[in-house]
Amino acid sequence: MPDITSAPLLLALTALASYLLGSIPFGMVITRLMGLGDLRQIGSGNIGATNVLRTGNKAAALATLLLDAAKGAVAVLIARALVGPEAAQVAGLFSFLGHLYPVWLGFRGGKGVATFLGTLLALAWPAGLAACATWAVTAALSRISSLSALVAAALAPVWLVLLGYPQMTVLAIALAALIFVRHAANITRLRAGTEPRIGKA
Repeated sequence: MPDITSAPLLLALTALASYLLGSIPFGMVITRLMGLGDLRQIGSGNIGATNVLRTGNKAAALATLLLDAAKGAVAVLIARALVGPEAAQVAGLFSFLGHLYPVWLGFRGGKGVATFLGTLLALAWPAGLAACATWAVTAALSRISSLSALVAAALAPVWLVLLGYPQMTVLAIALAALIFVRHAANITRLRAGTEPRIGKA
């Protein structure tokens, strides 16, 4: 973690604003606007891009992916510009928590993969690109979105250390741990060999 030099009140306001930004359920907003139905009643019921893809609308899934990633990135970039590097990490954490546990949906949100990658890209873009590449390579080889997310999350702290951003590894480990928690059911299916592949129900 970087040295904390900002006023506690500023950091608290950063946390609140970032949480509220992260809690915007773009997947639900997009599917409603495009007349695709209630996302919570489709597929896994998750509000993320993978479940939006199950509607059969690739444009909606891509828009959800980009906007969910942008939530984390925008929160980090604004906090860094207005407050400082420690606020950027606070923003990354709380925008991520907002996506996972949005107050508007009874604290039942997404699994955080896109927001995690967007946050990482804004915090340390070389490590973010490495994590995105990890996801892409794993997805190409396995065709399993959840496995790709888990591998990318697990390796993100390693990329941060190798690429010169050790001060961000504690945050990355915390976010990766939350991704594993949110993917508990997926991990069970992966072990059983029943996890669906990308593009399947």
